[in-house]
Amino acid sequence: MPPSRPRGVLCVGRLYCDLVFGDVPRLPTPGHEVFAGALSLHAGGGALITAAHLADLGRAAHLAAFWPVAPFRDTVVGDVARSGVGHSLCRATTAPDPQITVAISGATDRAFLTRRTGPAVPPLSAADLVRLKIGHLHIGELATLTEAPHLIELARANGLTVSLDCSWDDGTTAAAAALIAQVDVFFPNIEEAAQLSALGVITPFAPLTVIKQGSGGAKAVSRDQTLTVPAHSVVVIDTTGAGDAFNAGFIDRWLAGEPLAQCLAAGNARGAAAVQHFGGLPPATAVLMGATL
Repeated sequence: MPPSRPRGVLCVGRLYCDLVFGDVPRLPTPGHEVFAGALSLHAGGGALITAAHLADLGRAAHLAAFWPVAPFRDTVVGDVARSGVGHSLCRATTAPDPQITVAISGATDRAFLTRRTGPAVPPLSAADLVRLKIGHLHIGELATLTEAPHLIELARANGLTVSLDCSWDDGTTAAAAALIAQVDVFFPNIEEAAQLSALGVITPFAPLTVIKQGSGGAKAVSRDQTLTVPAHSVVVIDTTGAGDAFNAGFIDRWLAGEPLAQCLAAGNARGAAAVQHFGGLPPATAVLMGATL
């Protein structure tokens, strides 16, 4: 990105309160009880986690989302404030109940149970983008873009580049292909990419698709090239939010105009750091309950 362009990133998407059970020996099965070795409660959601890691990297990052209702609002607002992420575009929700994600995370696998309610994104204007000096829009999940496709038009009308995380959704259909093709960078993980391929969506899904492969590293695919950069070998504590942390590392270097290999390496490094502590937020931001880092 040329130095004259605004360097700020606006991340949009649903804001959750994450209840993370860590150090789980195996995922629960119906009729059986499993005991976790750790528990954390903190703000979550892909848009926030990516924004928090961007802020931790020193890049101006802002969030547009709805605050949850009680009893989780104070926890979420506190975490966002500590993260260094600008939140002047966040608004109180009209939904009657909170958005919550219960994450169950072991050393090699994880599962999520989520309550998604109310609208995904508060109203945004061109004046907001100018005031906050936004040069890039990151959309935290495909479901948000499906609900609010006008985000692409708003971004393009104001000269912004756009990235999109996928995030697993059983309701994804082949119709999503038309939206994905309009972003600059698309970030599915390997399971999400396989889901889209099974639906008949042709790769590369976007002008630049970056497939997060966990311990297999990350692969960038465009019309002209395919490039894979290996992952770091680290002890995995909790994989919650690791993909969103990867996004931040990649976006930060991509906006700086670094070569693709360096962008992938930066994403891998950020993801590797994220899996070495509980929760998706950078360690200085998360509030832990009964968890030992």
